[in-house]
Amino acid sequence: MDRNHKSAPPAWGDCPTHAVLIEHPEGRVLWDTGVPRDWETRWAPTGFQDFFPVKEDPAGPGYLDSALAELELEPSDIDILVLSHLHFDHAANAKMFDNGKTRIIASTDEIEGVKGISGAFQGAHLVSDFDGLNLEPVAGDAEILPGVSVIATPGHTWGTMSLQVDLPNDGTKIFTSDAVYLGASWGPPAVGAAIVWDNLKWLESVEKLRGIAERTNADVIFGHDPEQRKTLKFAPDGYYS
Repeated sequence: MDRNHKSAPPAWGDCPTHAVLIEHPEGRVLWDTGVPRDWETRWAPTGFQDFFPVKEDPAGPGYLDSALAELELEPSDIDILVLSHLHFDHAANAKMFDNGKTRIIASTDEIEGVKGISGAFQGAHLVSDFDGLNLEPVAGDAEILPGVSVIATPGHTWGTMSLQVDLPNDGTKIFTSDAVYLGASWGPPAVGAAIVWDNLKWLESVEKLRGIAERTNADVIFGHDPEQRKTLKFAPDGYYS
């Protein structure tokens, strides 16, 4: 929009977010936690609620608590929660898993980065989402369980991570989180994204993911792509094996 069209209605776009549940022989893993039910009041100090109003998709699994309940699961049934990064739309429900049983993993660089936040929030990091949690740090690329690995992909934030899952039937899936939140940024060549802490690191991370995807013939699932969302399977009826 420009000043010659300032009275035109704003153009809204869909920005889906997701969590990934992995049923593994050695434990149940959850990747990210989506947005909170109390988003309007929780985000009030930041103003996010005016820019990112949440609309529950009637065709989707809904908020995390109800999505787990549809699978007859409770937060304590999750053995490992991995947070791709600590932004308000990925770590918002992390405290649901503060139960003394679930391991909560985040990048070492992300954990160190948020220590420098002096107020209630900085950018899209809302301190109340994760303060007081016993976050288990992981550095660099690491295998969480056999066939389930995190990939260090900084740039969007200090310690953004992506997820690689090697499935026996459906092959390798790479969940980029916000290392690449729209397919339009993927390229090649990679096209700069709007919310980036370090542009050079971001570009290096995209090319790192591209190399892994090419070597493994992986399907790449972006963090917030509304068109790709239409092509994906979602619980409770859909799954990959």
